[in-house]
Amino acid sequence: MFRLAHISDPHLGPLPTPSFSELLSKRITGYANWRFNRKSGHNPQYLNQLIADIQSKNPDHLAITGDLVNLALPSEITNAAAWMQSLGNAHDISFVPGNHDAYVSGIRDQALKLWAPWVTGDRSNRSQNSVPGQQYGIFPYKRHRGPVALIGVSTAIATAPFMATGKIGRQQCHMLEQLLQTERENGTFRVIMIHHPPLLNSTPKYKRLIDTTRFQQIIARAGAELVIHGHTHVNSIGYIDGPDDNAVPVIGVPAASAAPGGHKPASRYNLFSIEGQTGSWNCQWEEFGYNQTNPDLVSRLSTRTLIQAGQCRSL
Repeated sequence: MFRLAHISDPHLGPLPTPSFSELLSKRITGYANWRFNRKSGHNPQYLNQLIADIQSKNPDHLAITGDLVNLALPSEITNAAAWMQSLGNAHDISFVPGNHDAYVSGIRDQALKLWAPWVTGDRSNRSQNSVPGQQYGIFPYKRHRGPVALIGVSTAIATAPFMATGKIGRQQCHMLEQLLQTERENGTFRVIMIHHPPLLNSTPKYKRLIDTTRFQQIIARAGAELVIHGHTHVNSIGYIDGPDDNAVPVIGVPAASAAPGGHKPASRYNLFSIEGQTGSWNCQWEEFGYNQTNPDLVSRLSTRTLIQAGQCRSL
């Protein structure tokens, strides 16, 4: 059995004090939003306790689906690298960036250079997905771990103030379909890690994934076993039509640092237990986190069979 833990949107704090020059951009609106709205909703204490609970379960791998930082300040990016190093061996941790990790133009590639150990595919995947002039953050990347193929997709793009849209892009979509087809032939359990939910009408327009339809068309042709995402800061499940009338589950998770008592669900993580073989996969989905009745303790919130005998079970 392979056990995959999933968190998203840690929004690591405390936020460093930006310089005047660093605020001469979209960051000024984000900084105001953090000071007056978001700061009270994210608490490192709950993130730390959540990570401790994950580590006590000893999963085989940890997937982080974006938004390590808040304004993508250089000091935030450095601090995020140190935080990920503290989690364990990069071989056992995979990351894809979110919109906050690409908050202003050019910063995403600077961040990915420092975060390369967590966004680099297996050696066999590197030359296949090389893009001229791009040394770090080659997406989609692929990592084989046990029976699972972890496929990291980036939707992180710099946007205008008050926008948080994401985009995969034509070239990445093309390579994603190739990877999915190859792994389908190899008989692996394919998990796509993405920040923005690839579901229509799952977010307001200013936060949507621009090429959702294109992504869903890829899944319809090539399939996948599971899609995990963040961005919305809520627990959610949706479905995308795959080949042969099989539905592909799309699972979201609340922000990993969200404090109990806010307008969004409190800090939570998903744990997927995967076993079986091609055509006969089984996947159990457990949710762990905080609830309003016991806000100081991480507890199991639900246990559900997601895939049984190779078929997705509608929940």
